Amino acid sequence: MLKNNRVNIVNFIRGVEPRGPVDLIEPVREQIRLVQQNNLAATWLVQYDALIDERFTNLLKEQLNEEQEVGAWFEFSQILVEKIGSTWKGRWQWDWHAHVGLSIGYSPRERELLADAYMAEFYQVFGTYPKSVGSWQIDAHMLGYMADKYGIVASCNCKDQWGTDGYTLWGGYYNQAYYPSRKNSFIPAQQRENQISVPVFRMLGSDPIYQYDVDMNDEHAEQSVITLEPACRAAGGGGGGDPEWVRWFFDVNFNEASLSFGYTQVGQENAFGWELMKEGLTDQIQLLAERQSMGELQVETLAQTGIWYRSNYELTPASSVVARKDWKNEGKQSVWFSNRNYRLNVYWDHDQFWLRDIHFYDESYEERYLTEVCAGPTCLYDALPVLDGARWGEADSKAGIYPICHHSDGSIGQLKGNKPILENLNEEELRISVALDGGGYLVIHCALDKIMVQSDMKGWGLRMNWNEARAIPITEVSDSSIHYVYNHYPYKINCEDGTILIDEQKAGELTIVPERQAIVLCPLGNG
Repeated sequence: MLKNNRVNIVNFIRGVEPRGPVDLIEPVREQIRLVQQNNLAATWLVQYDALIDERFTNLLKEQLNEEQEVGAWFEFSQILVEKIGSTWKGRWQWDWHAHVGLSIGYSPRERELLADAYMAEFYQVFGTYPKSVGSWQIDAHMLGYMADKYGIVASCNCKDQWGTDGYTLWGGYYNQAYYPSRKNSFIPAQQRENQISVPVFRMLGSDPIYQYDVDMNDEHAEQSVITLEPACRAAGGGGGGDPEWVRWFFDVNFNEASLSFGYTQVGQENAFGWELMKEGLTDQIQLLAERQSMGELQVETLAQTGIWYRSNYELTPASSVVARKDWKNEGKQSVWFSNRNYRLNVYWDHDQFWLRDIHFYDESYEERYLTEVCAGPTCLYDALPVLDGARWGEADSKAGIYPICHHSDGSIGQLKGNKPILENLNEEELRISVALDGGGYLVIHCALDKIMVQSDMKGWGLRMNWNEARAIPITEVSDSSIHYVYNHYPYKINCEDGTILIDEQKAGELTIVPERQAIVLCPLGNG
């Protein structure tokens, strides 16, 4: 095995589908057949309306072998909400709107009652409590309650996206898994005493090059998706219904450059119907069986991976996703680094490269719905933006932190180079070295609590730019720090080595010049 390359097959099961006529039983039956024919483990997460329907539960009890796991899918339907004495606000008996279908649409006490009612039914049907619980997003109160009372060992949530289906999850731990804060289920905790010790795995398998800023030219955009979902085939190619993209995606996620472990989640909800998913899912399952037999990866249940994670990591480890080959052959590359303090993305467009994203994690930053109820059909979970290339720029003027060089004639140029070398210095640190066009190098060293940039070029520096028309949360800039207030929460990034310069004549721009050929940036709370 190249490293700890782990895959969860997660198929979740709804008992009702108001969006159109679809056979909800056939996909479950065919998914069971497909997975077990290929001798793979899988996790089956059951929504309450399917949990009380013997057509589904008998199928699971009679057909699943011992390699399979049955867990909980925590979206809520009318029958469960009314069971606990609450008022149903949905348009149909199940409704995906955030204030209806997700836990955040209910008070903390109602969330506990919903969990208790679900768990009691699950125990009555299966004789045990579920070890794995998934949803597009579960709030920290609900997740902590289930961890403390019912002993769940793993959870899963949606990939990062802006506005898709009304759910915005933005700036989170990019892939793999993290231990969430007791105050915010979307971001990692920094201290063990402040974390929910249930790893949350990111679902759906997000394209590390193109998903981040797809459809983001409009500030109010709702993103389309380029993910591993078998029913997904993007208009320009890519996605889980495209076999060529799937093989590229596996190569990206399961290679020697991954820190800690490589991970992705395969599967599809039954509401899409078997015809839409069968071709892509069959291809993916057969590919997983082949690669597992070659020792390249291990397919486990979500609970098994959660138990393994908990036995190996007391705190959220660092992770990376490295895409040095572009499936579109358009010269793009992307490196994502995440740890319990921040995430960072370095992006290449041919020989131009820049820092495209930095989000800071602070366990004290409360999610909006920790004690409050989501009032409408959309929801927002986020981290603290230090640099948001997708949200702060325009199509023809990308926001970012760009490496630059001051030439002797007074002109300023962008440093270029497109053959990065990646080194895993240990399980917490990644070094990205770029040989620059014309000679010299630039190194980006991602450490636990700081980002270090070094170069041997004379007159080099970093230029951060953004579009002033966007709602940028920068409130103050000094020569050693950038201060932010986002969602009423103050934080800052300190420049420990180097000096920050502001040109009053150039809005939406600052320059950082190095000290002893190095710039060291440290994201901090309480700005």
